[in-house]
Amino acid sequence: MTALPAPPDWLAAGAVPRLVGVIGVEGDTVRAVGGAVRNWLVGLPPGDVDLATTAEPGVVAARASRAGFKVVPTGIDHGTVTVVAEGIGYEVTTLREDIATDGRRAVVRFGRDWQADAARRDFTINAMSLSAEGELFDYFGGRDDLAAGRVRFIGDALARVREDRLRILRLFRFHATYARGEIDRDALAASIAEREGLADLSRERLRAEITKLVVAPRAGATCQAMADCGLLGRVVGGVTTSAGIDRLAAVEKALAIAPDPVQRLALLAVLTREDALRLRERLALSNAEFRRLDGIGHGWRIDPEAGTAAAKRLLYAVGPRGFRDRVLVGFARSGAPADDPAWRDLVGLPDRWAAPHFPVSGEELQRRGLTPGPRIGAVLADIRERWMAADFPVGRAAVGALVDQALAECVTGEQRPEERSARE
Repeated sequence: MTALPAPPDWLAAGAVPRLVGVIGVEGDTVRAVGGAVRNWLVGLPPGDVDLATTAEPGVVAARASRAGFKVVPTGIDHGTVTVVAEGIGYEVTTLREDIATDGRRAVVRFGRDWQADAARRDFTINAMSLSAEGELFDYFGGRDDLAAGRVRFIGDALARVREDRLRILRLFRFHATYARGEIDRDALAASIAEREGLADLSRERLRAEITKLVVAPRAGATCQAMADCGLLGRVVGGVTTSAGIDRLAAVEKALAIAPDPVQRLALLAVLTREDALRLRERLALSNAEFRRLDGIGHGWRIDPEAGTAAAKRLLYAVGPRGFRDRVLVGFARSGAPADDPAWRDLVGLPDRWAAPHFPVSGEELQRRGLTPGPRIGAVLADIRERWMAADFPVGRAAVGALVDQALAECVTGEQRPEERSARE
C-alpha cells in the first residue's frame, strides 16, 4: 500500500485543532471522520469537517461553551452538537452503538469504543477516522476500497440497508462520487430488494441525497444505473433521462463553471411544468428551486438560431440566472459539442449585456395626458414592445420618440395598443 499523503492543512491549523484541544481532555479523544477524511485520501477539498469523540454531548457542549464557542444542539438526542468556530459549524458526534432500528431511524446509546462506532456506519470508506496526530484508523479496509474505486457496505449489505433505507440512495451517491466501474453486486442486490422502503423516507432526506447525487462526477452513469433497476423512478415519480447530465458536465468543464443541482435535476426529470410540480412535492423543493425548474419546464427550448434579439428578450424577461438555466439545459439537450461557438456565445450573453430598466412609467403617461385606467397599461405594454424591438434604447431622445409614436397612434386610433397586443 502506498504511503499516506501529508496530513491535511485543516488538521494542523485553524478551528479543528482548537476544538480538539478543548473537547479532547480528561481522558476523552477526538478524531475527524467522514467525508473530510475520504477527500484527504483522494486529494479533494475537505468539504465539511465532522468530528467524533468519546465525550458525551452535554460534556462537549459545556467544554465548547466555556472556551467561548457558540454551541447549537442540532441533534443532541442522537449525540450530535454543532460547534461554531471562526464562522463555520462543526458537527461533533459522540461515539454510538445502535440498540434498535426501523429502517428510518435508530435508537442509540453512547459509547467509547471507536471500532464499535465504525462498525455501525454504512460503507467501509465512511468508517475511517483521523486523529489529531495524523494517524489513520481503518478497521474495515476503507482505504483499499477507496483506492480501488469501490463502495461496499460493512458486513451484510441487506442487513445494513434494512437498518436505514436512505442507504440505498447513499450507495448511489457515494458510487457517483468515489467509485469506478460497476456498482458493488451485493450492495445493488440489497438496494433492489429493499426498494419499497424508499416510500417511507421523508421528502427532505430524499431531496438532500438526490441534489448531491446529480452533481457528483459520475452522476449520469449512476442515475442511469438507478433507472435501469427501477429505483430512480420511485424517487422522482416520473420518466427520467440521464444522458443530458453527461453532456451538461462536458459543457460545464469547457466553460469552467460549477455544476448546479437544479439544472442537472431539470435535465434528469423535467420536460413540462407538470414535472416541476411533481418534483416540488416529492422532494420538498424550496420555492426558489421550484421556480427555476418551472421556468425551464416552460421554456428551455432556446437556441442560437433564434438570434440575438430573441436572446436579449429572454434575458430581460427572466434575468441572468433564469437565462443561464434555460440556455445551459438547452445546450445539453441540443447534442451540440461542448466547444460549439454559437452556444458558448449565447451562454456568455449576461456577461456582455445587462438588460436595462424599462425607462417609461404610468406616471409619465399621465403627465402626457392619458387618463388613469386600463388604457395606461395597454399603452405601456405597447411601448415596451417597441422598446424591445428597438434593442432596448436608454437615451432620452430615442425613448421619447417611442413614447411619442405610441401616444400618437393611441390618440388617432391608427393602431390601438390593445389591438396590437391581440394580434401579437
